[in-house]
This record gives sequence, structure tokens and C-alpha cells, in this order.
Amino acid sequence: MTPDALRALIAGGETLSVEFKGEERTSLADRELVEAIVCLVNRIGDAPAYLLIGVEDDGRITGARPRHGETPDPARIATLIANRTRPSIAVRAECVTLDRKPVLVVEVPAQRQPVATSEGLFLRRTLGGDGRPACVPMDAYAMQSLQADRGLLDPSAQIVAEARWEHLDPLEFERFRRSVRERRGRSDESLLDLPDLDLAKALGVVDANASVRSVRLAALLLFAKEDALRRFIPTHEVAFQVLRGLDVEVNDFFRWPLLRVMEECEARVRARNREQELMVGLLRVGVPDYPERALREALANALIHRDYQRLGAVHFQWQTDHIEITSPGGFPEGVRLDNLLVTGPRPRNPLLADAFKRAGIVERTARGIDTIFFEQLRNGRPAPSYERSNEATVSVVVPGGAANLDFVRLLVTEAQQGRALALDELLILNALWQTRSVTTDDAARLLQKPETQTRAALHRLVEAGLVEERGQKKGRSWHLSAATYRLLGDKAGYVRQRGFEPLQQQQMVLQYVEKHG
Repeated sequence: MTPDALRALIAGGETLSVEFKGEERTSLADRELVEAIVCLVNRIGDAPAYLLIGVEDDGRITGARPRHGETPDPARIATLIANRTRPSIAVRAECVTLDRKPVLVVEVPAQRQPVATSEGLFLRRTLGGDGRPACVPMDAYAMQSLQADRGLLDPSAQIVAEARWEHLDPLEFERFRRSVRERRGRSDESLLDLPDLDLAKALGVVDANASVRSVRLAALLLFAKEDALRRFIPTHEVAFQVLRGLDVEVNDFFRWPLLRVMEECEARVRARNREQELMVGLLRVGVPDYPERALREALANALIHRDYQRLGAVHFQWQTDHIEITSPGGFPEGVRLDNLLVTGPRPRNPLLADAFKRAGIVERTARGIDTIFFEQLRNGRPAPSYERSNEATVSVVVPGGAANLDFVRLLVTEAQQGRALALDELLILNALWQTRSVTTDDAARLLQKPETQTRAALHRLVEAGLVEERGQKKGRSWHLSAATYRLLGDKAGYVRQRGFEPLQQQQMVLQYVEKHG
């Protein structure tokens, strides 16, 4: 690591992946060092973490003390950590001099399995009660949660010890079949004619031959009676809230099976969701306040991917100008804000996710987030945001407010001419309407794709006459074309964005002099 890179790391302060250990007052004991490494390994995230020895909690550089000799020895530190972690962790240690003081930098690679000290102590890095990063002991539930985040364990496939077939409700099996029936083409129609037990076996939610031997968590979440859910899964709860500023109009909590919760929430959305009518030629286009398909995918994702080991409800909050859906548990391992649109499916509860797909509730391609973005954008609304998510909660905000009907008309017109736009094109057009201009790098970050794929999407929009490019090579930028601004009802927008050509500027000066002297 270069000195400049280390300074930047220190300037960012302590985070879930960066810890400072100062030695101003006393040397860091070997046991404390190993525990700090174990803590950093058992964190949420798949990027390397860093332990900086010789940096105080407030970021002051005081220097690392000699260890096992006259100077800090990175090789010995790496050996110590390897010998005193289970499974053994191979770290990269180096000594970097800042302000004439040595700082021992230990790079901790991400691991798939939970890691303990050689004494059997499991610790994890999380946010403490004061909102600052802290190391806390890992109990059995925290370990299961970490394994689920890393794709090593399917909590929904876990057998619930005292649960029995009698705890499941025949009405919920019929509800599942009705979902399959109503969503033909998207669902698994082979499940329609199966009796309850065979249906449960086909979904893999029970172990049975002639009789049921064990019931899995997914079976309870899908089919259990309400009292059984309260008994066996006390963390399961869904809140539907309608908020108008500080006033609470609706505040209902449900402890029902998941398909019943989905039906209830969808019915409430339909009752409140208004729709504008837009005529494009002879075609009538309905533009709702919120696209119901996007909300269904977002709510289903919250129920499927939530951490059922954590306390807390899934919240569906209908605010004045947006809807926010939150669920306990952060993103699974490998999923980040900067790769949401391109990362492969990584369900926290694979068995439960498969049941939702076979019921036709969510996309069988497992690209539900694409659906949420696409439906929101094609209805003339700003893109949804996951910015409020953190290591403990996933939150999606779906903006409401006035729709851009001219944008909807543009998309419908393009589709009528055989040029239906894909999600990448919609994201770029929406960004250009909001910010007026983007560079290729900006667009690549927006699409979360390499530059070559981004350029291909931009050139498709240029060929369609919707976007123009300006500048050369690295200075090239992209903006909406004059025809697009005209279709969007902002004829002057093109001139404001592109400006005037030199010849136009000269002519305007001559006209001004002629008129005003």
C-alpha cells in the first residue's frame, strides 16, 4: 500500500472494514490482535478489510511498536495470525512509514466460512449502540445469519423441531394453487392438480414418504396457521402503514402466511392507487401513481430475502410522495449498491424464493430488481433508490409525485414504431432528462456495466435519434436530441443544453448592435 493510499484510508475513519489500533500507551497484545482480525473477517461484505496498527481511534498516527524484535515485523504478524485462527487466515501484512512513524497495515481477505480464534472465540464486526463500528460476540443465530448472507446456509430449508403437518392450513395450500392458476405462463402449472402433501413435497418444504417426518421453515412461512407462525417464527411480521407527514392514517401489522400477506397488501395498494389516462393516438395508456408490478416485486423481495433470524418487521410505508419498503437483514454477500442491476441472483432463502417463483409471484429469471426499475421508469417516474440500505436493513424507496407524461408518450411512440426501449436505455434517458448531460463514465456507473456495453447502449439511442453526442474521446458527453426535447415539451431545453454555435453567436451580436447601437 502506498503512503497516499494509507492516508486516504485513515482519513475515511473507522468503518466496518477498517479498524484502527493505537499503541501510544501500550503495545497491542497478540490476543487482541488476533481477535481484531477475526472480528474483521466475520463482517458483512466481500471486499478486503484493513487493520491499521499504530493509528489511534481519532486517526492520529502514533506509530506501531516493535513486535517480537526491535522493529515491527510484518512476516511474523502474518504467521501469528495464521497459527491462531480457525480456519487459518492468510493475511497480507506490510509496514508503511507516515510522518516518520511506522504503521503496520494488515489486509484481511474475505472468507466464506465463519472464522474463530484458536481458543474457539467467534467475534463479528457490526455497528454498536452508538452507531460506531464494534466487535461483538457471535451467538448461534448470528452465525446462521452470517452463513446465510454468504450463501452457505438456507435458513428457509431448516427443519423446525416441533412443527407438525397439523400446523399447516389447507386454505393456504389452496391459495398457493390459486396463485399458480391466475399466473399461468409465469408459474409452474404442474403443481395445480397435486394434493396438499404432494404439493408440499414437490416444493421441498417437508420431508415425507407415507407420512410427514419433518416440516421446514419455508413450509411454515407459506402454509402455517397464524398461531403456529407466532409460536415457531416470532420474528415474522409485516406492517402496512399509510403516513401523511406526522399523521398515521393506517398502521396494521400482520403475522399471516406470506401469500396471504401479499394478497392483502396488493388489495390495499389497488384501493389507493390512482391512475391517469394518457391518449397516444388512438391508444389509451394508464399511468398509475405507483406501478403495481414494481411494488409486488419489491414486497416479494423483502419477504423472500429478509433475515428471519433478526427481530423486526417488514415495513410497507405509503408516504405522501413515495413508498418505502424495508426488511431486516442487509444485502447478501456480493450484492452492493454499485452492482444491484448486474449481480446474479443470491437469495438469502433459496427454498422460499423457489416457491415464490413457482407460484408465479416473482420473475422466474430472478431479475426482480430490473422489473422494479423498468416499471418505475416507463411510467414516467424517477428511478427507485436503495441508498437508505445498510448492513442491517434493505430499504427501497419508490418515488411518487407527478408523472412525466411526455416521457411516457415518447416511450409508447417508440414502441409503436418497433423500437421498444430496454432498461439500459430508459436509465440513460431518465438521467439525461434529470441532469441534461452525462459523460460515458457517468453512464457506465449508472448502468453498472463496462464502458463497451455502455457505449453500445448510448449509440443505440443515437441511432434512434433520441440522444446526441458532443466532444471527442475522453471529453465526450451525451445529451438529449432536439427532437427528444420537443417530444418532451421543452423546445428551449436543447438550446440551453447545447448552447449556440460560433456563427449563431456572431449573428446575434450583429443584430444586437444594429438594434441598440
